[in-house]
Amino acid sequence: MLDHPAALCAQLARGDFDVALVSSFEFLRNPVYRIVDDVSIASTGPVYSVLVAHRGEISQIEQIELDPAAETSVNLLRCLLTEFGLNPRLIAKCELDKRAQRDVLGSAGWQPAVAGSLPATPNARLLIGDQAIRFRHTYADEFHFWDLGEQWARLVDLPFVYAFWLVRPEVVDAKPIADRLRALRDENLAKLDKLIADEKEFDPKFCDRYYRKHLRFNFGEREKEGLRAFHKLCQDHGLLPKRDIAFTVV
Repeated sequence: MLDHPAALCAQLARGDFDVALVSSFEFLRNPVYRIVDDVSIASTGPVYSVLVAHRGEISQIEQIELDPAAETSVNLLRCLLTEFGLNPRLIAKCELDKRAQRDVLGSAGWQPAVAGSLPATPNARLLIGDQAIRFRHTYADEFHFWDLGEQWARLVDLPFVYAFWLVRPEVVDAKPIADRLRALRDENLAKLDKLIADEKEFDPKFCDRYYRKHLRFNFGEREKEGLRAFHKLCQDHGLLPKRDIAFTVV
């Protein structure tokens, strides 16, 4: 099932799913789940598709519009801004109709989505996934892009884990499920050339670079260390309660 990250986290938490590919922050917030070992969506440098699009210097940005559905990315952004001594105002994206959404994302005269006393310029927005890729391709000459994967790599010499498969605690025999998910990952990587060739929206050369260079699909020891580092930063900055958590993998 496809849905935005926050919705999938909520559905997993209330038991609509036994297993789901969800934001890594969901586990850090509620570490009752088992993690499917060796499979994640991660990066070891620039990720390309998780970014703040902005004009001017990032240090001069006064506000950043957030997508509340992007839980891991929003909390990663909060940590990075604090660690780098940046203090823009963070505002939640309002619900826009399709025309307004197009105007905000597709116009060189980017206007803030929240009216009122907030400054009109400079503006910035956190973008993730295909939306981020489309925006970069369309407005590469008009905006700067603060890549969160790249900034994490500057701060912490470890991979960053954006999402992984979580299994609810009441699932009795999770290993066959986990084995199948690992096998599916391997099958898809083995036929990556074909998947790239079948891509309809994005250029095959870009897709090849994106899937082979920007993304990583493992959850090994370094990814686990990176997740622990993110957990500590979230605790340090008051985004999570101070507590030890164990990574129970299956």
